[in-house]
Amino acid sequence: MAAGAREVPFGLHLPAAFPLFASRPRYTVRHLLKTADVADGSVSYVHEPPKGRIGAAGTAYGATPEAAFAPRLMKAPLTDLSVEVPLPDGVAADPALLAAYVDYRVLVRLSVVENESLLHGTADGAITGLLGLPGSRSAESHDDLATTVTRAAGEIEETGGSCDGVVAHPETYWKMVRDDLLVRFQNAGITVSRTRMMPKDTLLMGDFRAACTLLMPGVASIELLPGAVRATSRIGLAVHLPQHLMAVKWHG
Repeated sequence: MAAGAREVPFGLHLPAAFPLFASRPRYTVRHLLKTADVADGSVSYVHEPPKGRIGAAGTAYGATPEAAFAPRLMKAPLTDLSVEVPLPDGVAADPALLAAYVDYRVLVRLSVVENESLLHGTADGAITGLLGLPGSRSAESHDDLATTVTRAAGEIEETGGSCDGVVAHPETYWKMVRDDLLVRFQNAGITVSRTRMMPKDTLLMGDFRAACTLLMPGVASIELLPGAVRATSRIGLAVHLPQHLMAVKWHG
């Protein structure tokens, strides 16, 4: 940020710029989604909700749930994610220290806001959170963690998807580490994202890449305020196949 500048625009997605993402395998919700660079404005996409209750697929295409999907054209609005972080006295006068503070403290907090927004939605309604998505599915399990994930992954694939991701609270994630589940999930093509924005008793599972597209217009800024730094990044979410996602309440 140049001396005297109060607001600097960036043509990139700021949460993805957090430097430590490059050196440690911690995945955010964004990492599970496919992404698209888009123009700054509402984005057209195809939404394919199910018709009626989803049951087990038969052995012919006509007996599969996707044979009765009802595609329609939709528009996804864009919205600004923003976080304001206190700025210690004297930091703004040191360009190198200010840059490091933004890179390592401000951007990671913007990533938390992004996780919250993608899971729970935004206040303006532009993004409906993945945990409350109309047309998505839910389940409950009293089984052990491995059995819970196995059963849910199979149910997700009844809609024609391929379970490729899990979002879990960190406490559940470290239980997966303890039980050597992460390597097995990785071998099956499943990426596990951990975030405190998830309820401790819930797993969000699904074919994330087929279900949704994170829309990124490359509109972002960092602004110096009196005693604070504000980081803002614009995104949208196109939901193609909500039925490919399942929230599992786990009572293990």
